[in-house]
Amino acid sequence: MRAQRDIFGNSRMNIVNAVQLIAMKRVLILCTGNAARSQIAEGLLRHLGGADFDVHSAGTHPAGFVHPLAIETMKERGIDISNHTSKSLSHYDGQSFDYVITVCDEAFQECPHFPGATHQIHWSTPDPSFAPGSDEERQAAFRDTVASLEQRVSALLLQIKNKKAAF
Repeated sequence: MRAQRDIFGNSRMNIVNAVQLIAMKRVLILCTGNAARSQIAEGLLRHLGGADFDVHSAGTHPAGFVHPLAIETMKERGIDISNHTSKSLSHYDGQSFDYVITVCDEAFQECPHFPGATHQIHWSTPDPSFAPGSDEERQAAFRDTVASLEQRVSALLLQIKNKKAAF
């Protein structure tokens, strides 16, 4: 399929792609280990936000793995995060984001202001990785975390959508 050209000879498909990129929101989600909460939030935002969002996550002290119960719990929701990796915040040095969201108090204390963030949000979220109890109780803690973060992500998406409608 050949792209149509405008009067300047530019491909219309390229113009559409450029407009989509400009409209796309870049989001970085931070926590300490980047093993559970930030991985869950990244998966939810990618799933619920779709192509309008370029979503990343990182940790101030990355664990080096994604928690197996985070992967399992998200799989129950039909969201596959098994290919996610635990990354360091330094991986994103010098990059700009429309939204930087901290999902744990420790990361918020270490990064109260992220250079290059247009908006910074803090969602204090308990770490299910350290939930005590039986396997069932620990799985319940992860389910609670997913439900809590899903509510917050949905509210953020609604807020962003309403801002777009105002313009």
